[in-house]
Amino acid sequence: MFMTNVQIRHVESTDYPALQQLFSHPQVYRDTLQLPLPPEDMWAKKIKDIPVGMHNLVACIDGEIVGQLTVEANQRASRRHVATFGIAVAANFCGKGIGSRLMAAMIDLCDNWLNIQRIELTVFVDNAAAIALYHKFGFEIEGTSPRFAFRDGQHVDAHHMGRVRVSA
Repeated sequence: MFMTNVQIRHVESTDYPALQQLFSHPQVYRDTLQLPLPPEDMWAKKIKDIPVGMHNLVACIDGEIVGQLTVEANQRASRRHVATFGIAVAANFCGKGIGSRLMAAMIDLCDNWLNIQRIELTVFVDNAAAIALYHKFGFEIEGTSPRFAFRDGQHVDAHHMGRVRVSA
């Protein structure tokens, strides 16, 4: 079932408690490089001190944040055409189209407003749902790093994926 009443917007200064709650769920933080139980003040600082080139989007249903995506345009002169991103969806909203809505908004922003030619990401190899979502939006696996991160007491591998914009 896909949600139709999803609003995508930029993060606001008052969103940090909801983001802290989102990233505190074990199903969410296990697929990120975040540590468990992130402190609320960490999120307050992240929202207050957004670096140049970083854009934070949230997905809301009836005012509740159910997903978040951060895309960062590279600021190095030779890589200004490249962006990286991370995405998270609330555990009880997975598989309902929230990730697709955030991805579509991010790609529109990158392609039509930021002049980004290449979007990159890193994803754990066991995150099949995320990999399927990225494939749906034209991302391809470009390589794999063994023992990329330490999670839940063991090392896990990660795929590096990319999407290169095709000019119309």
